[in-house]
Amino acid sequence: MSKAELSIIDEVESAIRLGSAEKGLETARRVTDLFLSSAGSFDDEQIALFDDVLDRLIGTIELRAIADMGARVALAEISAQLAPIAQAPPSVIRRLANNDEIRIAGPVLQESARLDDGELVKIASSKGEPHLLAVAGRWWLKEIVTDALLARRYPSVSRRLAANPGARVSGNGFSLIVGQAESDPELAVSVGVRVDLPSELRRRLLRSATDAVRTRLLSRAPPHLFEEIQTAIAAVTVGVEREMSAVRDFEGAKRAIAGLKATGQLNEAMLLGFARQRRYEETAAALAALSGSTVEVIRPLMQSLREDGLLVPCKAAQLSWDTTVAVLECRFATGAMKPADVARAQGHFARMTPENARRTLRFWQVRAS
Repeated sequence: MSKAELSIIDEVESAIRLGSAEKGLETARRVTDLFLSSAGSFDDEQIALFDDVLDRLIGTIELRAIADMGARVALAEISAQLAPIAQAPPSVIRRLANNDEIRIAGPVLQESARLDDGELVKIASSKGEPHLLAVAGRWWLKEIVTDALLARRYPSVSRRLAANPGARVSGNGFSLIVGQAESDPELAVSVGVRVDLPSELRRRLLRSATDAVRTRLLSRAPPHLFEEIQTAIAAVTVGVEREMSAVRDFEGAKRAIAGLKATGQLNEAMLLGFARQRRYEETAAALAALSGSTVEVIRPLMQSLREDGLLVPCKAAQLSWDTTVAVLECRFATGAMKPADVARAQGHFARMTPENARRTLRFWQVRAS
């Protein structure tokens, strides 16, 4: 154990023994800063040490946070700092996630990789709507978690899950969402353009949808779903049940891209050509290969109406901004992004680093497997 670590332990013992609120807050910040400065290089034993130290400190701060705004602000800051750290102290993360104050719990609920499915289900089953909304915004959610979230029947949570392409939803979960969508146009549009929505539930959704909702569905449908939704609307309009076309298969595109990669022909220029031609499957498969990811990770990002997720593999592949914009616009059958959306996305893209993007992709890959 290093002298710095021994010094921190002594300081923590002193802060807890003296019971000084100011000393406790100052020490918690110092311990957090020390951990963050070298988080990627600590071994399991060192992480366990920080876990024990911070957990004890935060336990004392939580008691004061009930009446002390400064303590609540400090805990919220620590939560935001630790949330994106894959090696964050696990007990500390669980303690923060279960805090009743959403400003404290929110960052780790939405982002921390330290929360496993069991912990997320427990929170989804016991906490209030703000906490459930934070969980529903996580990039990757398994069916066991989304089932627990949907069981609480909060419309806002259903809307967030429907708009989250990384949230896997069971057949029963989709059935519940479609039932809610009959009186919720925003939810109807979000769930209607999901590639994993079962065809029979899409037909049910379209039968009860207004003309305005059907029009919005067509305008927001990604290329690989446009024809399916258009055919289903036509069938519903004339009162005829027809079998919708199956969702496109990516296997052919994956084989073609693997062949190009094997012969050294796959590069950014090739991806740019696919994207500008709106060749959806080839674009997704090529981006997966160039970013070192998989189609299973890229596909929901391509389906999302949010740009920020798709920026991650583009940055990981170190694409130019022109190619990145072409990939973003390939999500839609026709048209271009609004200038304001392009400008916002460019700002996010410029702030990313390839290293952080690759680290995020690796995390998503684990969560998606």
